[in-house]
Amino acid sequence: MNEDIIYNPEKFKAMLHYIIERCQSKDNFGRVLLYKLLYFSDFDNYEKYEEPISGETYFRKRRGPVPSHFHDAIADLVSEGKIDETSEIVINYKKFKYSSLSEPDINSLSSRELQVIDDTINRIAHLYSGEVSKYSHGDIPWRLAKDDEALNYESVFYRDPEYSVRDYDD
Repeated sequence: MNEDIIYNPEKFKAMLHYIIERCQSKDNFGRVLLYKLLYFSDFDNYEKYEEPISGETYFRKRRGPVPSHFHDAIADLVSEGKIDETSEIVINYKKFKYSSLSEPDINSLSSRELQVIDDTINRIAHLYSGEVSKYSHGDIPWRLAKDDEALNYESVFYRDPEYSVRDYDD
């Protein structure tokens, strides 16, 4: 399925830290939105340039795509003193908040990749967790996967127009 795609942990951590730094002041910014910003950044980059940013594997879960290396990357960034992760109980669920403690090291990310991440942030970072989950459920990679199955990067080429980020008229 995604056998030619190689996961790059440094790029994933750079992308993660960059998104946290850019979105930390938003009231709606938590783990669910962070998952979707990572997913759409990788998959949008794949649709536009035929390569993901980080090569992360995302799995189909009930609330939308979930990155497989998220917890390890967060733990690394916390132990390195680069970010902080806190949680609180809101109604009946745990809400996670993230804040950047240092400037993200984005040397591994190209300006083109940063532009895709910024475009993704501008497009969906205003959505609350329920809204962004519902939105992600409409994207073809999530729709084609079975529960707990890895999403296929190649399926972005069959996206509905409202999800497509590539100009196919060129």
